Amino acid sequence: MNVFLWVLQAVLAAVFGLAGVMHATLPKEKLRPMLPWVEDFTPTQVRLIGVVELLGALGLILPAVTGIAPILTPLAATGLAITMLGAAATHARRKEASAIAVNVVLLALAAVIAWGRFGPQAFGPGG
Repeated sequence: MNVFLWVLQAVLAAVFGLAGVMHATLPKEKLRPMLPWVEDFTPTQVRLIGVVELLGALGLILPAVTGIAPILTPLAATGLAITMLGAAATHARRKEASAIAVNVVLLALAAVIAWGRFGPQAFGPGG
């Protein structure tokens, strides 16, 4: 189970890390053709979403690897799950069903990590 959670953490960290860098660094005009939802947000909001995604990605890996505040790993997973709820709501409002499906999958993976790292495979003494 521990290896499975590490694989999920690595996959989600890669997905959210790449998305976060893209949202935080590319101008809204360059994002618009690929991600029509950016129309609903200001450039600052899009960058903030990117920063949240990037911090979540780092939080999935760094605390657990370093042993510094490992409780941040399941908290990061929980935060990313909540972020995906917001994303799904945005896509629902825009009637973008295929994007909602992606959000639901990412939310489920983040929820599994949160459950596993808060519970049976929590980091701690001997963990």
